[in-house]
Amino acid sequence: MNRSYLFVPGNRPERFDKALDSGTDAVIVDLEDAVPPDQKDAARAWLAAWLGAAKPVVVRINAADTPWFSDDVALCRQAGVAAVMLAKSERVADLAAIGHGLPLIPLIESAAGFDALRAIAAVPHVQRLAFGAIDFQLDLNMRANFDELLYFRSQFVLGSKLANLAAPIDSPSTAIDDVAEVEADAQRARRLGFGAKLCIHPRQVDAVNRSFSPGKDELAWAQRVLHADASAGGTAFALDGKMVDTPVVLRAQAIVRQAALRRDL
Repeated sequence: MNRSYLFVPGNRPERFDKALDSGTDAVIVDLEDAVPPDQKDAARAWLAAWLGAAKPVVVRINAADTPWFSDDVALCRQAGVAAVMLAKSERVADLAAIGHGLPLIPLIESAAGFDALRAIAAVPHVQRLAFGAIDFQLDLNMRANFDELLYFRSQFVLGSKLANLAAPIDSPSTAIDDVAEVEADAQRARRLGFGAKLCIHPRQVDAVNRSFSPGKDELAWAQRVLHADASAGGTAFALDGKMVDTPVVLRAQAIVRQAALRRDL
């Protein structure tokens, strides 16, 4: 499962291949906020000429109430579109209008979108939810830090679980040169139950990938738990002075599986 999603502006086609080589798990070609209105049609044409099955990308399309939505949706039926990210997702009908069985990543970034979160999560072909915290705060007239948005982030995790979706994607960090801040934000999101993070610059990718992958200490702990569990014969036991029972063992198994998956990529 993808850990990092790197945005690249749709009006900068010379950056498309560079984004693919950045180390990110997924590239999002952005036809929305990164592209001014007078370049929307050109950006769509550049992307159409570049797309191909050998280099799949996510495409962030303009919101359903914009004049560019229909043409963006038509473009996404080309080979090479791995998923469609709908900006300003607020209504089930807007996601259903994309159609053609395309995997969907609703980007929820408004009060109306958050209010419809559970309904949006239940739409067929929704792959995972994404949180757009910057626009969300603008819509609600907020000036919040990470911790002050805990309630809203927790609802993304809960809604995703109830809809049997992959863990949600967290909003990007605004820091570009402060890798420590990016990593701290990503690790907090992971502890809350997020599974990935949006990136706005290639410098953020490595920190995000590390944060959503088991570290050496975490993997070593999981392996010790599983080894001790095998010796305990299925009963609860103590390790490092702490009780270990079935939920802890299941968590250790998940960490080992995730680490093995990363090695296979």
